[in-house]
This record gives sequence, C-alpha cells and structure tokens, in this order.
Amino acid sequence: MKNLTDQDILELPGTPFQRDVWCALVKIPYGETRTYRQVAAMSGHPNAVRAVANAIAKNPLPPIIPCHRVIRSDGGIGGYSAPGGIKQKARLLQQEKQSAKK
Repeated sequence: MKNLTDQDILELPGTPFQRDVWCALVKIPYGETRTYRQVAAMSGHPNAVRAVANAIAKNPLPPIIPCHRVIRSDGGIGGYSAPGGIKQKARLLQQEKQSAKK
C-alpha cells in the first residue's frame, strides 16, 4: 500500500479543513491509535473535535488514510463510516496491533 504524502492529500477533493485532518491521519503510526481530540490538535484545530470527527467520516480513501486508528477519549472504538462499519474498524485495529508486535 502506498504511503500518501501531504501533497497527495492536498490534491484530493475536500475542504482545506478536511485535508488538514486527513494529513494528520497519515501521521498516526501503524499499530497505534489517537483520540479525536489528539487528531484535532495534530491538525491545527484543537477546539474543533466534532468538526474533526465529521472530516474523518468524509475520508475518501479508508484505510489508506487510516481513519480507523482514531478512537474515542474514553477508549471506545468510535465510529467508522467505511464499508464494514465498526466491525471492520475493530478488525483493522486488531490486525495492526498483532502485526506491530512482530
């Protein structure tokens, strides 16, 4: 799977805000997670947690732009608007967690 650069993301259709969020997502290391609040801070919009969650839901390239690595602050899995829903998100997280241990 190709690693996307910020330049690749800037060429995707979306608002500048959405692209800021998507650029932050590709910086989350394989096998790790971040909260929606952390992604808001990473994207330069620390007070826009709900808007960040909405931008994540509009991700045009899941799981290439790894929105599945974003969880709730309470440790809950959160949502996943890509095909397969939260069951697929849980599978992806588990697969990455196991692979990262090797």
